[in-house]
Amino acid sequence: MAHRNQQRNRRNQAPSAEGNGCLVFVGTARARAAAIFATPGDERVMDPRIDRVQKWRAVVGAASTFLLVWTYGVEGGWSEVLEDGVTKLFLAPVLLILVGPLVIAGFIWYAPPEHRPALRSRLRSPLKAVGWYVGIPVGGAALLFGAAQLAAALNSVQYVLSVLLYLGIAVVGIPFALWVLAFLFFASGSAARYAFNTADVHAALPALLTVVLVWVLNLVSLGDGLPNGPATVKIAAFLGGPLSVTAVSWWELHVLRTRHGVRVRG
Repeated sequence: MAHRNQQRNRRNQAPSAEGNGCLVFVGTARARAAAIFATPGDERVMDPRIDRVQKWRAVVGAASTFLLVWTYGVEGGWSEVLEDGVTKLFLAPVLLILVGPLVIAGFIWYAPPEHRPALRSRLRSPLKAVGWYVGIPVGGAALLFGAAQLAAALNSVQYVLSVLLYLGIAVVGIPFALWVLAFLFFASGSAARYAFNTADVHAALPALLTVVLVWVLNLVSLGDGLPNGPATVKIAAFLGGPLSVTAVSWWELHVLRTRHGVRVRG
């Protein structure tokens, strides 16, 4: 009970953005993304050991990629590496939205029949997270497009009003568009890490979704070709990331089961 009360207290605490000017601007986007995707729910298990292992795996993975590129090079140079990282950052949530429902449906079907209604009733949290992730950029783009269309329509009727509307778009719309981009950047990382708050459905779901996501993402990336180097290095680079993520996720499920009593069919 105390553990759940502590989680509720964290959830009720709104993240604060510190700094001035641009830092506040970016900080509000980051705080909003954290409030939507990184706020623990009642079913989410917060284990510092799991967080540490996940962070170390990410550090080792980044270091391995750096050494691979440094040793054997890559087509397009370091700019290609950066572009690939940014692409995967935004691609991961999209793939989760596409394949996640299949995994969740299979998970609920695999659960004992008496547990299925409770699991389905908790789907509101991830659906809400997906709605925010899609709705904010789509809604923002639609709002700016509609304002621009209205200004263009008024140009031949009310020229002064049209100019004022264009001025409002420049003064308000451009900063708003930049805020949306900043939100999308921070939200993409959090959405992928927490699998759109699917831990609120079942604590084991993010680990399972992470395994599916990393393999799908790896297969999608295969279209860009294997990295440079000997055949053994290429195979290791291609399989190393997904296999290490799978191993960490398997260990996470073991910790959830042995230390927290969380079972996939429990």
